Amino acid sequence: MTAANSAPSASVPLSAPSSSHIRRNLVRVCWFLLGALFIFSGLVKLNDPVGTALKLEEYFDVFAEEFGSFFLYFKNISRTMSIALSSMEVILGVALLLRWYLRQTLWILLALLVFFGFLTFYSAAFNKVTDCGCFGDFIKLTPWTSFAKDMFLLGLWLVIFMNQRFLRRSFARGTFGIMIMTITAAVAIGIGMRALGHLPYFDFLPYKVGNNIGQLMKPKEQAKFRYTMTRNGETKEFDAYPTDTTWKYQAMTAINAEASRPVITDFDITDVNGDAYTQELLTGNKLVLIIQNTNKTDRDRFLEINKLMEAASKSRKKITAVTLTSTSPAKFDSFRHDVNLAGPYYFADATVLKSMIRSNPGLMLLKNGVVKGKYHYHDIPELFELEKAL
Repeated sequence: MTAANSAPSASVPLSAPSSSHIRRNLVRVCWFLLGALFIFSGLVKLNDPVGTALKLEEYFDVFAEEFGSFFLYFKNISRTMSIALSSMEVILGVALLLRWYLRQTLWILLALLVFFGFLTFYSAAFNKVTDCGCFGDFIKLTPWTSFAKDMFLLGLWLVIFMNQRFLRRSFARGTFGIMIMTITAAVAIGIGMRALGHLPYFDFLPYKVGNNIGQLMKPKEQAKFRYTMTRNGETKEFDAYPTDTTWKYQAMTAINAEASRPVITDFDITDVNGDAYTQELLTGNKLVLIIQNTNKTDRDRFLEINKLMEAASKSRKKITAVTLTSTSPAKFDSFRHDVNLAGPYYFADATVLKSMIRSNPGLMLLKNGVVKGKYHYHDIPELFELEKAL
């Protein structure tokens, strides 16, 4: 055997990934991200369609003020629009992931992205709506962050649209694809309708069951500041205000701004004379009937509600039944006589009541300020359920 034949063969280096392979992987990552984010965003909104509708109403109020009263019409159908838009996000997200009619799906996605982009830019540029509600109450975004998020999604869309050749294979074609999309639409709309007729599946608001309202009205930490001082051209920062008077004050920055700010800042309850009732409401066992607006409240349920309020006031658990409303005293007095509502009533800001419960009317059970139960008017509890919760 010759030396040439006996020598070990040289190892062949692996070839580097081609630019086409890298682009294909990038497109697939963008495709998955865009589809998943649309599904996530839609589901979060469908979890609380009433909250999404309230956010839409904010936009309609602003547009009516800026562009004409025509937009006030949409306030009457805000809940329908809430479920329709949120369901569409889920449907389009699923369609994109399945690559079902990909080109048509992408064009509809573009229309939705442009629509959301306009809303978030308008909010950010003119400071009209400070929270777009893009992810409901689950994730709060500032207007500019919301706009940046929409531009990021638009960037994902552009990458996908310009490279559709890498996504030619459809995972749902023909009758099977139609069946999958029909089921997706039915499930999405069903989720929203169920939440609309009851309460959100997951409560992300400050007044959720288990939260202590009184504690959330206090900051977690004492406010701390960092002081910027100067002396003889030198700039220095101090965590405590210097006692040396030769330092000159320049600026003060909060170190723990979030922790030193209470979660609940506007919970203020008063009686008809304007006297405070907040602390008394947060003491003892209270069954609170919340009537946000007498014009839109469901009157058919007050026979059951009145029975429960009366039974609660006689409970061995010493439950005090009270009513909170944002309606004017004269109007509410007329309303309570119409529905035979007895017991004391107090007043709070309309926005606070909408945050407390997504139901009009709705019931909240408190024990020394801790939320023990929340009930939609379609799910009025029995007295034993209240006593068990306490």
